[in-house]
Amino acid sequence: MASHGRPGAVRKTKKGPTIGTGGHGRKSLEGKGPTPKAEDRPYHKAYKNKELSERSAAKRAGGKNAGTGRTKGKAAEEVVTGRNSVVEALRAGIPAKALHVAIRIEMDDRVRESLKMAAERGIPVMETGKPELDRMTDGAVHQGLMLQVPPYEYADALDLVDETIERYRRGHIGNAPLFVALDGITDPRNLGAIIRSASAFSSHGVIVPERRSVGVTASAWKTSAGAAVRVPVARVGNLNSALKSFKDKGIFVLGLDGDGDVSLPELSLGRDPICIVVGSEGKGLSRLVRENCDQIVSIPIDSAMESLNASMAVGITLYEVSRQRSV
Repeated sequence: MASHGRPGAVRKTKKGPTIGTGGHGRKSLEGKGPTPKAEDRPYHKAYKNKELSERSAAKRAGGKNAGTGRTKGKAAEEVVTGRNSVVEALRAGIPAKALHVAIRIEMDDRVRESLKMAAERGIPVMETGKPELDRMTDGAVHQGLMLQVPPYEYADALDLVDETIERYRRGHIGNAPLFVALDGITDPRNLGAIIRSASAFSSHGVIVPERRSVGVTASAWKTSAGAAVRVPVARVGNLNSALKSFKDKGIFVLGLDGDGDVSLPELSLGRDPICIVVGSEGKGLSRLVRENCDQIVSIPIDSAMESLNASMAVGITLYEVSRQRSV
């Protein structure tokens, strides 16, 4: 009797010849080519260093406009990082482009207040991954919070002077044109304090050079306590050329220095159109700037061992000018 085997069983047969791929899988064997250089790989440290150096080179190239002062420029866009810094910047009213918040951030009072102020001011809030935040902040400590600050829009110095003179002639402003120029000031807190004093004593503008000088950064804005909204800041390519142009327009240039030939209480030009120039605390006025001044004014102090920093010297001088104009 024939055996039919187990039900459902399949007898194995010898595997016969099969059709080949015909070379269709050849590309999978070729690989991805040579390994890119470290500086060409986006997630490599060398790539980030290359980007930073290119950005620095572009920034230096953009600051090489040497002219008579008719230079309209923008500061580089910057970011404010860290929970304390971000919430303080928002409290100070610093203009902001966007608030970046890390995904699944651990909430605390600073984060909540930052989100609340951003919503009240209409600042876009963007959820951003930690790797992207690390990239945007160049590795700075951000604690999951970053504020994007747009570039400051600088005024044109000569246009600002011309407009102020014209307004004075037409009687639209009561006091003669009054400006403050900075020579070698690099501390943004000094600039912020000077802008605040300029606003308090009715100055019509602050002038800063493009090179070897501070610009209107988030730190300067914060120190100004919002006065940067009320007092225009102009950037010039060459401070000496700008001062010469001011003098041609009838503005007296007064330099502040401890060895001045005129004491501040004896100043006789307080009611005239003037531009007060202040140098850095260490070096003071540069030689060429000093030569372009109509007078060098000193502030008498009781102790020869002490000196005033730039913002204090400007504040005292502006007060004296304001006092003379109010008499």
